[in-house]
Amino acid sequence: MKIGVLGAGNISRMVAPTLVAMPQIECYAVSSRDLSKAQAFADAFGFEKVYGSYEEMLRDPAVELVYVATPHSHHYEHMMQCIDYGKPILCEKAFTLNADQARKVKTAAAEKGVFVAEAIWPRYMPSRKIISDVMNSGVIGRPDTLTANLSYVISGVPRIVTPELAGGALLDIGVYGINFALMHFGTDIERVESSVRMTDTGVDGMESVTVFYRDGRMAVLTHSIYARSDRKGIIHGDKGYMVVENINNPQSLRVYDTDDNELAFYDFSDQISGYEFQFAECAEALAAGKTEAPSMPMDDTVFVMDFMDGLRRQWGLVYPQEQE
Repeated sequence: MKIGVLGAGNISRMVAPTLVAMPQIECYAVSSRDLSKAQAFADAFGFEKVYGSYEEMLRDPAVELVYVATPHSHHYEHMMQCIDYGKPILCEKAFTLNADQARKVKTAAAEKGVFVAEAIWPRYMPSRKIISDVMNSGVIGRPDTLTANLSYVISGVPRIVTPELAGGALLDIGVYGINFALMHFGTDIERVESSVRMTDTGVDGMESVTVFYRDGRMAVLTHSIYARSDRKGIIHGDKGYMVVENINNPQSLRVYDTDDNELAFYDFSDQISGYEFQFAECAEALAAGKTEAPSMPMDDTVFVMDFMDGLRRQWGLVYPQEQE
């Protein structure tokens, strides 16, 4: 499958070596509004075609899947362009600024029969099923509480604190904690409570989110742009608990009893980087004539965006584009 990369920034450079290593992927085209940046990217990773505008690449009939890797403030605009050209899409998280944009993308893609999926990589990894299967096996008893954290020292990155680029912890890293909870505890939510510390620029810098489920379970999620956390996800039951190492790219799972004895260990490190699974699933889905990815259907993407919209309403956080 011939991949066209839309946006030659940092995330594209992180993902590109994985694409190069995938036999079913052809690193075909890259586009940037800065032609020299696109050329440097192509030279570094062996992409065949270089375009100095997104529209030029979208007009190339050979591009079979567009990987949208621009800042999430621009995802909606760029996905709508892809849909106009009938190009299948794998778009980086966060999918859009808000749920309204996500719904519009979903509707437009459905009307034209265009494939679209969100690149939230833990959704596609084999570890997802293993974690859920172990949780549901009874080994830790009744799962009662879930905790997850993801924090990096990124407050000095301009994009992260710029309101016009939809900066803040939530859309950049909070989306992982939210997805971890929804994947393993589901979506039958009673209410959500949260606390936030805002940055001087007016976006969220640190937050704690508590999700109350109708069946009595609870998930507690924390995210920050000021500190480096252990990135663990822990699911607690009445007979033990299980610890996932690194919720945004799970590396292992350890299961313990109530006396802290390790009962089982699962190694998830057999992968290129973890990015490969979302691209492989998109290739398979397209080959099968599907218009959505089974691991992250559009209804799930919209649910996550609705969830984050609700948090921002609690905080009074409105992006400049939403005020226009």
